[in-house]
Amino acid sequence: MTTLKADIKADISAAVDRGESVSLMEPLLIGDGAKERGALTDLAVDLAARAAGFRRSLPDGVRGALADLVRAMNCYYSNLIEGHDTHPVDIERALKKDYSNDPRKRDLQLEAAAHIAVQQWIDTGGLAGRAVSTAGIREIHQRLRLKLVPGELRTRDVKVGQHVSISAGAVPRFLDAFERRFSRLGKTESILSAAAAHHRLLWIHPFIDGNGRVARLMSHASLLETLDTGGIWSAARGLARNVVAYKTHLANCDLQRQNDLDGRGNLSEEALIEFTRFFLEVCIDQVRFMEELLQPDRLRARILLWTEEEIRLGLLPPKSGNVLEAVLYRGELPRGDSAGLVATGERQARRIVAALIEKGVLTSESSRAALRLAFPATLAPRWMPGMFPEKSDRT
Repeated sequence: MTTLKADIKADISAAVDRGESVSLMEPLLIGDGAKERGALTDLAVDLAARAAGFRRSLPDGVRGALADLVRAMNCYYSNLIEGHDTHPVDIERALKKDYSNDPRKRDLQLEAAAHIAVQQWIDTGGLAGRAVSTAGIREIHQRLRLKLVPGELRTRDVKVGQHVSISAGAVPRFLDAFERRFSRLGKTESILSAAAAHHRLLWIHPFIDGNGRVARLMSHASLLETLDTGGIWSAARGLARNVVAYKTHLANCDLQRQNDLDGRGNLSEEALIEFTRFFLEVCIDQVRFMEELLQPDRLRARILLWTEEEIRLGLLPPKSGNVLEAVLYRGELPRGDSAGLVATGERQARRIVAALIEKGVLTSESSRAALRLAFPATLAPRWMPGMFPEKSDRT
């Protein structure tokens, strides 16, 4: 207890502002005169078009089901970058209060469940208009329920790799400057600046712990609002699959300007340009991946093949595929329509619906509400191959 008190006092006394100029984190935006700006703008426009087209291509019911699964995917990959491997199957169990007996796995499940809750809050508009604000960034951290004081800005100096961050007392000033610059941009500039905001927040390092997860959730929130993504694809998957390049780009962006051709700020504009290209290309790749995965004919074939196998094994009633196929096409299905689809009477239709709900592939807000598709994590390897690794350890 005495040691803990001493540590707290040391942290508080270290929260001094050494008066660093906020210009130390310039450039915050890629200059209009940068020769690569045109190519980056083309990438931003391509990303916007692809994201909008993909969102429009899906029925509302399918979008909602997909967003639920993508939250688990985003959580898995974002935490994986931090070295925390909690598979979406275990995340799904945690959301049902089914926790592991292993204390470490249980802690990771609780951490993941908090991450899912934060992203759901973001996806439903909880952070609208505040993604790059100091208050919004602190609320993300607070809702993550990390072991340190949630939402509290750091009170001591830190070093990450070769980067010695600004003094703890200067953090509020730098966050204010960060918010002023990134909150007043048009759509194209907001897309272009997503990578810059991502890095500069990490450069400020506002919290003792959790900065990476906060930055990725902030980027998710920014893209959600700017691109109207619907939460149906995840940059975190692409960043985790290219984690060495991701961390290398972040480290390069910490470097000071190399020469007179490297922009006009304190930090390297060339490194920021390369990270921006990488970040936009990762986003485009992830939209493309999800587009291919959700191609209606292929998705339908995978789901119906699984259904036929379940029926042959006696794990689903006959004609279950009729109901699932209708939900796929329509997005949602009034319960009263199910009897007409199976043509075997209302009692058998209710039995089929109950079995599909029990399997977790259909969901409904109430016993009378319309039926919607669900994408359980346990079936992702069959229905959505490649979203995340298969889980072999079921303990």
